[in-house]
Amino acid sequence: MSGHSVYDFTARDINGNEKKMSDYQGQVLLIVNTASKCGFTPQFEGLQSLYDELGPRGLEVLGFPCNQFLNQDPGDDAAISQFCSLNYGVNFPMFSKVDVNGEGAHPLFQFLKTEAKGLLGSEQVKWNFTKFLIGRDGKVVRRYPPTTKPEDIRADIEKLLQS
Repeated sequence: MSGHSVYDFTARDINGNEKKMSDYQGQVLLIVNTASKCGFTPQFEGLQSLYDELGPRGLEVLGFPCNQFLNQDPGDDAAISQFCSLNYGVNFPMFSKVDVNGEGAHPLFQFLKTEAKGLLGSEQVKWNFTKFLIGRDGKVVRRYPPTTKPEDIRADIEKLLQS
């Protein structure tokens, strides 16, 4: 896999601008594949709370909409952005819709999946709201399944913010 840290990648933000992950250098990142019509969609609220409370200390939450799981994010980027803002007050960085699995998987997610394997060593992202925690050095620390609520990751984030 090309790249030794998340900083080696770029992604298009939800407004269509190319964004370097290296712009987040030195911060703790929580990268999440999101969806607007999923049973886990209310986790946007918890993600926003983490961002509000820990952002000033160096946390960035990065949301990547994905429509690969039962078409649970069918809208275009503008519709997704509006939904997240109106329903959950999301103001953390959101990116353009990506694939997280398969041949068309975004290179960032190819890297994340290789660095932090899932259950039983699987690299596949199983569902929406899989979360990847990244240290200040750009290295992947841990993968969390969709069932892990954002508030349950808080202690791990706090540890990274202190280091």
